[in-house]
Amino acid sequence: MMNNQLKTTKKENVMIRKKTNGPLVIDLTGPQGNAFFLLGTAKNIAKQLGLNPNEITNEMKAGNYENLLQVFDRYFGEYVVLVN
Repeated sequence: MMNNQLKTTKKENVMIRKKTNGPLVIDLTGPQGNAFFLLGTAKNIAKQLGLNPNEITNEMKAGNYENLLQVFDRYFGEYVVLVN
């Protein structure tokens, strides 16, 4: 019975990954590429950086999706990688 417990523990550890210090990666082709997700992420990061989240999100919403991505990248490109 002890061996089964060890196997289960090893299997569970495979799913747990260490936190990396690299930038956040957002896949624009998946659910994270949704405009609402990006707006929420921008708001959260802006607050953490001491920026005005309303100003940034309003600028993101002032145009089309391409504008939203450009504004997001301009403010947060140092911290977040957008992949297509």
